[in-house]
Amino acid sequence: MGSAERRFVEDTIRTLSYPGNGMEHDKKDSAKTAMDRFGSLTFNKAAMARFLSKAVYEKLLSVIERGETLDPEITDEVAHGMKEWALGQGATHFTHWFQPMRGETAEKHDTFLSLDAEGNPIVRFSGRQLIQGEPDASSFPSGGMRSTFEARGYTAWDPTSPAFLLKNGNAATLVVPSVFLSWTGEALDMKMPLLRSLRAVEDRALKLIKLFGNRTARHVRMSVGPEQEYFLVTKEYANTRPDLLCAGRTLFGAASAKHQQMEDHYFGSIKPKVMSFMSDLDSALFERGIPSKTRHNEVAPNQFELAPLYEEANLAIDHNVQAMEIMRRVADEHGLTILFHEKPFLGINGSGKHLNWSLMDSDGNNVFEPGAAPKKNILFLTFTAALMAGVDKFGALLRASVADAGNDHRLGANEAPPAIMSVYLGEHLSGLIDRIVKGGKDDTEVRNAIDHGLRRLPTVARDASDRNRTSPIAFTGNKFEFRAVGASQNTSEAAAAWGVIMAYGIDRILEKLEKAKGADITDKALTVVREVFKETARVRFEGNGYSVEWHKEAAKRGLPNAKNTPAALEILSDKAVVELYETYKVLNKAELAAKKEIRLETYAKTKEIELKLLKDMAQTGVIPALTRQIAEFGTAREALASAKAGTKALEGRLQALGDVLSGLYAGVDAVDAVLEKVHSLDAHHKAEVLAERGVAALDGLRAACDEAEVVVDNRQWPYPKYREMLFLL
Repeated sequence: MGSAERRFVEDTIRTLSYPGNGMEHDKKDSAKTAMDRFGSLTFNKAAMARFLSKAVYEKLLSVIERGETLDPEITDEVAHGMKEWALGQGATHFTHWFQPMRGETAEKHDTFLSLDAEGNPIVRFSGRQLIQGEPDASSFPSGGMRSTFEARGYTAWDPTSPAFLLKNGNAATLVVPSVFLSWTGEALDMKMPLLRSLRAVEDRALKLIKLFGNRTARHVRMSVGPEQEYFLVTKEYANTRPDLLCAGRTLFGAASAKHQQMEDHYFGSIKPKVMSFMSDLDSALFERGIPSKTRHNEVAPNQFELAPLYEEANLAIDHNVQAMEIMRRVADEHGLTILFHEKPFLGINGSGKHLNWSLMDSDGNNVFEPGAAPKKNILFLTFTAALMAGVDKFGALLRASVADAGNDHRLGANEAPPAIMSVYLGEHLSGLIDRIVKGGKDDTEVRNAIDHGLRRLPTVARDASDRNRTSPIAFTGNKFEFRAVGASQNTSEAAAAWGVIMAYGIDRILEKLEKAKGADITDKALTVVREVFKETARVRFEGNGYSVEWHKEAAKRGLPNAKNTPAALEILSDKAVVELYETYKVLNKAELAAKKEIRLETYAKTKEIELKLLKDMAQTGVIPALTRQIAEFGTAREALASAKAGTKALEGRLQALGDVLSGLYAGVDAVDAVLEKVHSLDAHHKAEVLAERGVAALDGLRAACDEAEVVVDNRQWPYPKYREMLFLL
């Protein structure tokens, strides 16, 4: 991008018309109207009540809210009601919307059009069309479970996640959330293992609370609130960066003199263009019934966060996937490109998606809500002990659940938790557990007031724990926050891992309770939690997870520390993990092996794309720019020589530029060598080579490109720089 092009882009950015900047008509919707339209594009309870008979409505609610089996006799009426609702809003097509194992969503649209016996057009949507679809499954990843010529796959309606309307320009489509399975019954998606895992933990959690005398709860369900971080970049800049377009991150870029070191962006005033985007985003989310709650600036420049209200896990995760799609669309409408990659810019904070989760019974009680004195709240301590037992045994599985090429850049980078899975409970709760293990007494309360020394200000209540941003698993008052999830990831994987780990932990507690001695359940539970907290002490850590000392200490404790994705995914072949998934009927051995294979293939393909992209950008953009710079310096040296003026300074510069050019060609050769090496390897060995030699080659060529960027004239440099992408919006 030469100087004239750069000035044109910058002028375009400054004068860009965007909603709400005074260059267009006033916003058509007030905040109140946006609130009034909450869920208007969703076949929610209000729509069900309107378009279904009372009997069918109540039967469908019993499936959604009480987990009862779907009565096939009602599906035709439900389909008809959905169709009528959708037609009333302009829909012409329907689709089963699912989440194949590539992590993103998939859909195939079919029209409501049918023909009657006389060939006349009619509008039709049957119960069978609602509950089952048959997309071609041949090109979806299966991890070797099926040959590509075995193309049949099925989608099956998930009634617990409401249907919604997808509007795009003049097109409207009824979207039916679904699971995706093969002709032989294997899970081919992210949702089916999640639903199986949720069933496993929720059944056992209900059994445990019943032991403590709860006679009213009908169910226990996982509640989730995934916080979504993201970057915004002006579209004109993003479109001139092939790495952003094809890899979602910058593969090179010299650090800006100013980045996040002033800490002035975090929770700072939101720029008008960004606020306009956020306002339209909230309106679009509200229409889908997605409860967006919080919006704010994040740590890095042009980085932001969206946080929702908590919902049942399956719905919350569906909503997060929908939200990411909506965010891309709204950003595009505002002349912006949204980046979900975990590390789109080197040297500044990357983006995560903190998975806040808990277990709630049907009466609204949170099992991780401590009482005034946690020791008296034995149920809370029992569930916490179950969590500790699960993490102690299968912490490596949690690491595997968030392993991918993007997240490898983020974990342990002093901005996100390390890859070592430990649990932070907070000073007070951890101290309480220590006293329980020792058999001591504790009558202190968790919550008290913070003394801020100002009489005229309201009292601030102290939570049960502080926040530890360096811990991957942190207790945050009434829930656990899993901080290791990457911003681009589908949280189904992590939530499913938590479900199966918690199911295991609860079963261990139940087994111990059966054997424990005591006058009543409270006495037995106290004996059990004391034993479990003692057994799992190694996974409790209250300090700085970034410190070298912790990494050494974790190794002594025997805690796994997988440095990259191929290493992390090895746990999926572990005999105990296979037995765990099969015991809880979440994934069988073949499905688990397929999952590992798919994720290794995805990792390898990602790194190969990055290597090829960086090589291409270096050869077609960076090296030509540098050679033009060398040519200019050479011409200047000749001019000085002819004038009998000093050329020593330019000769030194030319030598330095020549060294940079040599580094670039050496970097390109190193990339070529890696690509040649992995060409014929299988997915497992390819991923291993790319995780070591591939990453080293990327880093080496990147360093050479960054060195070139700081010595080439702005007029010659072909790509937008960090200082432009991070501060011009």
